[in-house]
Amino acid sequence: MDILRVIRKTRQFFVDWPIREGTVLHGRYQVSDVIGTGSYGIVYLCTDLQVSKKTVVKQLRPSKRHRNKEVSMFQHEISIMRKLDHPKMPVFIEDFSDDGQHLFFAMTFIEAENMEEQIFAEQRSFSEEESLQILYRLLQIVDDLHGKGIYHQDLRIPNILISRDDFYLIDFGLAVCEDEILQTANRSGKHKKIEQLRLQDYHDMGEILLFLLYTTYTPKNKKALPWTEELTLSNGTVHLLKRLLGIKESYEDIGEITADVRHAISSTRRKG
Repeated sequence: MDILRVIRKTRQFFVDWPIREGTVLHGRYQVSDVIGTGSYGIVYLCTDLQVSKKTVVKQLRPSKRHRNKEVSMFQHEISIMRKLDHPKMPVFIEDFSDDGQHLFFAMTFIEAENMEEQIFAEQRSFSEEESLQILYRLLQIVDDLHGKGIYHQDLRIPNILISRDDFYLIDFGLAVCEDEILQTANRSGKHKKIEQLRLQDYHDMGEILLFLLYTTYTPKNKKALPWTEELTLSNGTVHLLKRLLGIKESYEDIGEITADVRHAISSTRRKG
């Protein structure tokens, strides 16, 4: 397995060269820069020459274009992107293949910074109340997704963009749509699978909240302790985290979470 992995990595190194700056794709998108790379995709910042606007184009890695699994994942992401309709998410424009082999899709560019970069590169930190406010805003976006029967399944700090006080959600490569489950599961299996997807998104939001809360934490002991001992939080925030992370009874829906977030914000203000 190690030899095969080395062979794959070597092939990727020689095959997955990013497209040159200035190249025009599909007679429309002029490449400016590479802004992201993933396990199966390369993301470019482009200029849409038709409307003179910044645009994002994602390409399936050339080394993956002959592998059915990766091609299927790429096409699946396109199908999810087509269903999105929210001001805090990218908007799908079109998919294309200039030569019938290399696969791309274009989406709107969001003028915002990546939250992970802000935290690590710019040393930004978030107070308990600020962290709860971010979760509150994120809940509204995820609620819209779930209302469309879509579960993100990759809610992480790198997939959140910040522009002043606005927050955006990106990267739907691992998202799952209820329509897929209907085709592959019986009635009881469908409900169980949907519940697992819903709880995974809730758990991920708990992890995001915990991550944000740790941005203001300064270690006092050499030995790492549980967050319940390291962080000084209001009772409302502790209760919220324990339910999101499955330590206590899990939440039934986002409305229930939202109510507890509001309560946690109020208790945080009282604590302050």
